[in-house]
Amino acid sequence: MNSIAILGAGTWGIALARMLKNTNKEVTVWSALPDEIEKLKKTSRHPKLPNVSLPLGIEYTTDIKSAIENKDIIMFAVPSVFVRQTAKKCKPYIKDNQIIVDVAKGIESDTLMTLTEVINDEIKNPTVKYVALSGPTHAEEVSIDMPTTIVSACKDIEIAKIVQCFFSSSFMRVYTNTDIKGIIALATGISRGLGYGDNATAALITRGLAELSRLGNAMGCSSDTFSGLTGMGDLIVTCTSLHSRNNNAGFLIGQGLSPDEAVKKVGMVVEGINALPAAIKLGKKYNIDLISVGNGTASRESEQ
Repeated sequence: MNSIAILGAGTWGIALARMLKNTNKEVTVWSALPDEIEKLKKTSRHPKLPNVSLPLGIEYTTDIKSAIENKDIIMFAVPSVFVRQTAKKCKPYIKDNQIIVDVAKGIESDTLMTLTEVINDEIKNPTVKYVALSGPTHAEEVSIDMPTTIVSACKDIEIAKIVQCFFSSSFMRVYTNTDIKGIIALATGISRGLGYGDNATAALITRGLAELSRLGNAMGCSSDTFSGLTGMGDLIVTCTSLHSRNNNAGFLIGQGLSPDEAVKKVGMVVEGINALPAAIKLGKKYNIDLISVGNGTASRESEQ
């Protein structure tokens, strides 16, 4: 197992393409945007990672058929709002027992499906294996080989281990989990933009983790997930890092910009804003008061 198609040429997809090529994988990057692909071919650099030179040998294409045919792994790295239409494009070329890895984060607001569920809903092949690859990871750090941990989650632990091996590198340690299901960063950014201090940030992260745990448990996730890399770890890095798009967008909102203006100034996809409608719907569905995205009033006095 040595080949991968990476669907999406954003910073995260490109950072992983670089890492995988440097571990001698056969890497093809697909994008629906011809200009994006042409710039990558000509410069071997991503405009949002200007100081990172990409290794020779990565294939770049706008032809989704040639990108995914005969690949061992297909990785979805497109923004969450484009996952469904990308899966629809892939469907005719998916083989039986294909391994599909999703690194995009989010929940589809109309269906309240996780992104692996969205892909499955379009592919409709019971033999396909789905893996969610997630954790406290910023493309800016992975692209320069800084120590990083991530989790390969799949209901089939043997498939999770295959992906673990595939994505492991000298600086990337991959853990496994069978809890594939299991947006506070915007709030902490807003707090920072309003001039509040570390006390408020710590409170928002802590209460945010409690909310995520309650919601995740109601959805059938494992309780242990929320104290691990894809729970607490991901929350901390997203809420505190200057690399975080959600954190930066929140900061701009706190300083008075509208959400649309903040996203435009960040210049990249801000998945926290895309996820807000789904988070609110999920809270209502499971009768959980999400104070960080709701009306700002807590339904519980005690710490839980």
